[in-house]
Amino acid sequence: MSAVGTGYPLSFDVEYPERLSRWLIFVKWLLVLPHWIIVGLLGFVAEVMTVIAWFAILFTGRYPKGLFDFVVGVYRWSYNASVYPFLMRDEYPPFSMSTGQYPLTYEVEYPERLSRWLIFVKWLLVLPHLIVLSILSIVYLFTVFVAWFAILFTGRYPRGLFDFAVGYLRWSARVNAYFILLRDEYPPFSLRP
Repeated sequence: MSAVGTGYPLSFDVEYPERLSRWLIFVKWLLVLPHWIIVGLLGFVAEVMTVIAWFAILFTGRYPKGLFDFVVGVYRWSYNASVYPFLMRDEYPPFSMSTGQYPLTYEVEYPERLSRWLIFVKWLLVLPHLIVLSILSIVYLFTVFVAWFAILFTGRYPRGLFDFAVGYLRWSARVNAYFILLRDEYPPFSLRP
């Protein structure tokens, strides 16, 4: 799925599962631990790459393509490893940064040019988003709690709660991509695609 035409140059979506395992909800957090360890280490490397990219953007106005692809891959893996324990999918996530291996879409269009001056203030410009997202995170965690019981009793994640969870993660992904210099377009205050 391409981000082109979605209104923002980042695509994020999770396929809705018709049925979910009633017993996996008890152990997903444990099963995903190897992913979290690896993604944690790769996340540190991605942070270093972002610092290198900051200087590259300052001097050239471009995010080096190899670094960009690596950072996007790390965040894709991170989202794959997040939707699993937060009950949105039953398929075990792949140990991979590649696209198309999990029923989750995380794509960021590569920018040909980035602002050399915006890199100095993006941290400040995301503050309104962070305030709203911190409030929504409480709602998100509550919906996961409710979904846990819904899955336990019905084997289904309520569609409205699922759509809210995907929207919250989408909004968060857009803000994160802006903050870590992947895009210059200011993210919308929206849960929608």
